[in-house]
Amino acid sequence: MEYQRFDLENGLKVIVHEDHSTRTAVLNLMYDVGSRDESPEKTGFAHLFEHLMFGGSENVSNFDDPLQKVGGNNNAFTSPDMTNYYMTVPSNNLETAFWLESDRMHALSFDPVVLEVQRKVVIEEFNQRYLNQPYGDAWLQLRPLAYKSHPYRWATIGKEISHIEEATMDDVKSFFYQHYVPNNAVLVVAGDVTVDQVKHLAEKWFGPIPAGNPNARNLPVEPEQTEKRSLHVEGDVPLDVFYRVYPMDGRLGQNYQVQDLLSDVLGRGKSSRLYQTLVKEKQLLSSVSAHISGSTDPGLIVINGKLKEGVSFEEVDLLVNQEINNLITNGLQVGELDRVKVHAESSHLFSEVELLNRAINLAYYTLLGDTSLIDREVEAIHAVTEEQLIDQAKKRLSPEKSSTLYYHAKREA
Repeated sequence: MEYQRFDLENGLKVIVHEDHSTRTAVLNLMYDVGSRDESPEKTGFAHLFEHLMFGGSENVSNFDDPLQKVGGNNNAFTSPDMTNYYMTVPSNNLETAFWLESDRMHALSFDPVVLEVQRKVVIEEFNQRYLNQPYGDAWLQLRPLAYKSHPYRWATIGKEISHIEEATMDDVKSFFYQHYVPNNAVLVVAGDVTVDQVKHLAEKWFGPIPAGNPNARNLPVEPEQTEKRSLHVEGDVPLDVFYRVYPMDGRLGQNYQVQDLLSDVLGRGKSSRLYQTLVKEKQLLSSVSAHISGSTDPGLIVINGKLKEGVSFEEVDLLVNQEINNLITNGLQVGELDRVKVHAESSHLFSEVELLNRAINLAYYTLLGDTSLIDREVEAIHAVTEEQLIDQAKKRLSPEKSSTLYYHAKREA
């Protein structure tokens, strides 16, 4: 992928990706802050700011109106590792996007009314998506089972809703001025733009914003897991469900792609081992899948499935373990590794079809420390060998490294 990079004096990293096949432009601003950067006593702040950043700034009382008037749209998302804001505009209205995005970095309004409104929105989201939805609280319970030290042990929405309920304006301002500064962000401008145009607009709108204090991240390292963990919960859900996780490398880990393909062999699609055995052959599950968390710091290989009526968790555990042992003992079938490689490579290539996705990927790889990694991803996938995959299965999928949440459906009395 072709791109150019320059840095402003205030530390803002700027990536320009020209694509003149369309008359649109994307402005993507990624902040190097997520829920992993929160205090255990004050969680949910990164996600709260995803909402607050749309509540007005010094010169813009309503963020959406001026953007919509020039034919643009916008949104944002938060993860444990970063917070991302993006806008798509007709390329001849690119400066509007620069004006809007720079103004809320420079001077968020900190209106008490906005804080109260967005606090209520987040609380309602917590209730609807996590507490009042079937299996919605599964990861709220699974995270602290799998993580004992690292801040991945709480969800992006927060560990407890009371942390948002009790957040003060001083708390909010302190979090903003620590993290939402130019030297803690990556700006990607993609589409029908030129490097000179972006340099001019970046200097004009973002250049005057002062840098913040260096944000030295010193997160606790998760200790190696040496014992099997499990938790049984009961809820008003239609079926019993299990979630089993194993620790894996972080995004820059040497074996990240190997472990990603390992999860695909186990549970990606209907041709995967777990689907063929537990859904099609044994008919114990109505669905099963495996994936990785994809986190920057050491993450998780995840296996989860829904049990059919009358099936016990013990039966499912036994067969999952047997399938893992079969993989380790007998290796891969002919063509199995090639199949998952093709799926993985295709997913990466398809993720770069849309202009917005390209901008987001460029921002994230830059945040990781090396933008050029975006061009080496397929090569890294293609280089994975069967020996590496089996070796990682032995090291990563042992019972003493597993954490399993057994989610029981309430039985009628």
